[in-house]
Amino acid sequence: MDFRFWIIKLMNPFFINIILTALTFIYVFGLVAVMNFCVTRFSLPQDISRKITHIGAGSLIGFLAFYNDSHWSKYLNVTIFIVWIILLIQKGLFASDEDEAVKTMTRTGDKSELLKGPLYFVIVATICGTLFYKTFPGVMAMTTLGWGDGIAPIIGSRFGKLKYEVLSTKSVEGSLSMFIAAFAASLFFVWLIIPTEFNIMRIFLLTAIATIVEACSPKEIDNLLIPIVVILAAFTLNF
Repeated sequence: MDFRFWIIKLMNPFFINIILTALTFIYVFGLVAVMNFCVTRFSLPQDISRKITHIGAGSLIGFLAFYNDSHWSKYLNVTIFIVWIILLIQKGLFASDEDEAVKTMTRTGDKSELLKGPLYFVIVATICGTLFYKTFPGVMAMTTLGWGDGIAPIIGSRFGKLKYEVLSTKSVEGSLSMFIAAFAASLFFVWLIIPTEFNIMRIFLLTAIATIVEACSPKEIDNLLIPIVVILAAFTLNF
């Protein structure tokens, strides 16, 4: 009886989607806790912690591959982002300097930073997980933003020698690393989530566009500009 009960449960779309949603909470809060530990115990630079968290959050779309699309509960995938929208607003206004989010998601330890880039990121993720659920534009927006924009500042700030400036100072090394990381991540996540949309040339072109947008964007605003332009371009480059 018990065995059959659990077999039925495991075949229930709502049950599957609930379990996956719970795993997204464990994943995200676990990532923040690990980054906080590294910052506190091992003096991991906050800008590195911020971008690792950024990349980790972008990788949440990997869970979409396992959601059952036949039930409305597929949209519960954005629950973690909605929770973080609320948390970031609260923490951005009232958190102490020792708050985990402040230490792991800001460049300088200023809590008001949470109301900029990090907040824009989770708002974009919420839109991609609902309006653009398991679509090519939505997946590309999250991979180029999560991985490309996550890697670029890490490489650029530490190894960037060939500087250039449009609206903010960037480096050729950082931009190149963005393209490589975003392209590789996009290939993987498109293949994993929507394999029928796997088109190397289309992915290549959208990654190149995202790289150009990041190169021309001022700090913080790129978390909005990159996904907006990638989504619009994805609909335009529909081949």
